[in-house]
Amino acid sequence: QIKKTGLRTGDTIIGVARNPKEGEKYRALVRIDKVGGLSPDDLKKRPSFDKLIPYHPTERFNLEYDPSDLSTRVVSLVAPIGKGQRGLIVAPPKAGKTVLIQRLAKALIKNHPEVMLIILLIDERPEEVTEMRRIVGSGAEVVASTFDEPPERHIQISELVIEKAKRLVEEGRDVVILLDSMTRLARASNAVTPPSGRVLSGGIEATALQRPKKFFGAARNIEGGGSLTILATALVETGSRMDDVIFEEFKGTGNMELYLDRRLMEKRIFPAINIAKSGTRKEELLLQDWELQRLWILRKFLSTMDEVEAMEFLLGKLAKFKTNEEFLKSMNA
Repeated sequence: QIKKTGLRTGDTIIGVARNPKEGEKYRALVRIDKVGGLSPDDLKKRPSFDKLIPYHPTERFNLEYDPSDLSTRVVSLVAPIGKGQRGLIVAPPKAGKTVLIQRLAKALIKNHPEVMLIILLIDERPEEVTEMRRIVGSGAEVVASTFDEPPERHIQISELVIEKAKRLVEEGRDVVILLDSMTRLARASNAVTPPSGRVLSGGIEATALQRPKKFFGAARNIEGGGSLTILATALVETGSRMDDVIFEEFKGTGNMELYLDRRLMEKRIFPAINIAKSGTRKEELLLQDWELQRLWILRKFLSTMDEVEAMEFLLGKLAKFKTNEEFLKSMNA
């Protein structure tokens, strides 16, 4: 069946199965009715993900879902996210990355029902997984491998998720993966990589980061329809040399970076975003000209303050307006 219909890893199949015969362990697939959103006959025309042409993100996600939730509104201003973005959320411990991911998920579910949202939690605490499932409900798929699972399981689950996402993109769908965290996925990859004798500083095998880089590199906007957006968290300031090396390897591979700052969180400022360090490459493709000009003026003005003052100032101003558009238009250009 696999060769005949041209099935690929990550395909979601609807069909008829028969019960196992004597000596067989599993049910056998008798007939395939649908693969993803396609009929078996259409599979032959399906393009291969690797042959699709990647391009810069050009269509922005609207992250404003509640005027009182300023966290996603700040992200929209500081580092706008487009369809096909490859984003890194750089976070020290206790800087509010999990809450930020939950808020981003809520915004995407409310404003973009056409998007297939997958939240991938690697090496997380079981209670965090339950909380995430309850928050997103049926609006997103939460796939998790908790910290009590072996590293092989982390890798297996992440590879299944990325293959499923690729198949959906081949059909022209828009997919978003929120990964928490890339650092732990890289650690798992390091644990299962056989020793080669070539070790980087921090105890990382030279080839261990190939898998997570392939995962992260799959994010792209496809010319002619379809996109895969990946927002992944990277842990810093954990006291582990390995985590620092992993972050350094991924730094610059994304086209959007959001830096969280522990100093802001200690002062109970949320979102704890370092505005000066955060940003999106080629943001002019996502924003209108008048928005871009005003955001440049805003950034120039905020750069004269330190991180805490800048964030407090921005939150104070945003709270007075229901939308970011109103806030930007109120600025004296």
